[in-house]
Amino acid sequence: MISTLDKRVRQYILVTFNYWNFTLTDGALRMLVVLYFHDLGYSTLEIASLFLFYEFFGVVTNLIGGWLGARMGLNRTMNIGLAMQILALSMLAVPTDWLVIPWVMAAQAISGIAKDLNKMSAKSAIKSLVPDEQQNALYRWVAILTGSKNTLKGVGFFLGGLLLTFVGFKLAVMIMAGVLTIVFVCSLVFLESDLGKAKSKPKFRHLFSKSKSVNTLSAARMFLFGARDVWFVVALPIYLGSVFGWDHLLVGGFIAVWVMAYGVVQGGAPRITGKEKGHVPDGRAVLVWALVLSVITGVIAYLVQIGWQPEAVIIVGLMIFGAVFAINSSLHSYLIVSYAKGDGVSLDVGFYYMANAMGRLVGTVLSGWVFQLGGIVPCLWVSFAFLLAASVISIKLPQLQKH
Repeated sequence: MISTLDKRVRQYILVTFNYWNFTLTDGALRMLVVLYFHDLGYSTLEIASLFLFYEFFGVVTNLIGGWLGARMGLNRTMNIGLAMQILALSMLAVPTDWLVIPWVMAAQAISGIAKDLNKMSAKSAIKSLVPDEQQNALYRWVAILTGSKNTLKGVGFFLGGLLLTFVGFKLAVMIMAGVLTIVFVCSLVFLESDLGKAKSKPKFRHLFSKSKSVNTLSAARMFLFGARDVWFVVALPIYLGSVFGWDHLLVGGFIAVWVMAYGVVQGGAPRITGKEKGHVPDGRAVLVWALVLSVITGVIAYLVQIGWQPEAVIIVGLMIFGAVFAINSSLHSYLIVSYAKGDGVSLDVGFYYMANAMGRLVGTVLSGWVFQLGGIVPCLWVSFAFLLAASVISIKLPQLQKH
């Protein structure tokens, strides 16, 4: 059946299958680490520190990985990412006494490199598979890949809580390593060897984008994802467990539902933002949706601060936040692929996701530190401030005539 499809569609399916499986293990591993090490008595700041190298090396990987993808081909960077994730999971399948902070940070560093190599490769590959004149198709394909990825990441969060409850930490990471090994072998066999390789070999000095549009969008992306992670990554799971008394399965299940719903909205973002009427988004759309998200976050922060039904506000507010954040993220994901130059696309995409990783790094560290100092409310106000910054930066994005 697949063999009868157009070559570009077959490659898109293979890239997406690869990305989906990786995303499942990445989401599960994050939930496993947060919940398991909280059970071991780690403070929120110590748990955040476990992700420090994960996010830091994501910054480095996106910058260098884009250059490597343009020189080596995206198939190689994607396969390297899979192999490194298998190694990271294997490092965590050790006796509990070995799971000291430096060892886990090292495993998380390898996982962070793997995740961003895989994501950069997958999103760059779409630019190589869709002609430049087909912007509506590009928007749709990017939205499908990004939305489905986040839906599966939500499944991964639930899977992490489920595996921790029923099989324990060690067996959970061993199962995930085994599944990824099968995916890795399939990727080696079937993925096209010259996918995304630049016609001319880019120099190392070309790592930093010379495009004003890419640079501006990257800065906005950094604050956008910092705003999400400052209350979502560490603070929220621990807050739900320690304040509301939720168990691992309920925490993992709730966050899983949130991320899955987020992915569904993200996949449908082209319809929400007017693609059905022939519109493709520009900088104006990014600005408007960033401002809407800022207002929503400010309202959530205020209501929790005054103590008005905090559990209901967190649950309902997080769902609304997720839906609007998903549209913001989908707009960003389309625009970076659209702005990126066609030859050696991974250079611009890699630079952009370097900024994304920087936002996650700052957000993750602040999530543990600010929550430890003052709880969930200060985390929400920091998120609000970051979103205002993203909105101001977005003013400078190109506003094009829509066709």
